[in-house]
Amino acid sequence: MPQGAEWIVIAALGLLIFGKRLPEVGRSLGKGIVEFKKGLKGVQDEVTQVDEDIDHQASKRLPDPAATVAEKPKFDPYTGKPMEEEKPKPKFDPYTGKPVEETTA
Repeated sequence: MPQGAEWIVIAALGLLIFGKRLPEVGRSLGKGIVEFKKGLKGVQDEVTQVDEDIDHQASKRLPDPAATVAEKPKFDPYTGKPMEEEKPKPKFDPYTGKPVEETTA
């Protein structure tokens, strides 16, 4: 592995050999880095856009919570006959066991 002084000699030789082309190499390297970053940004934007589209489509498909209130069926699914509404059961006094009449005050 080269030491400090040897790196200086290697750098000087590289500068002598590639001296005229160093600005061109630097420019092309800079352009390559910029293009790479643009490509990454394009991919990130595309992924973000697809994610937003999926979220938007999912929110469109969800039904309105107020519209999904459970209703009793009006017809028996097996016989097709109309369902009878359940009558409210009478309330009983827990002490006497007699039906309580509902009175409004």
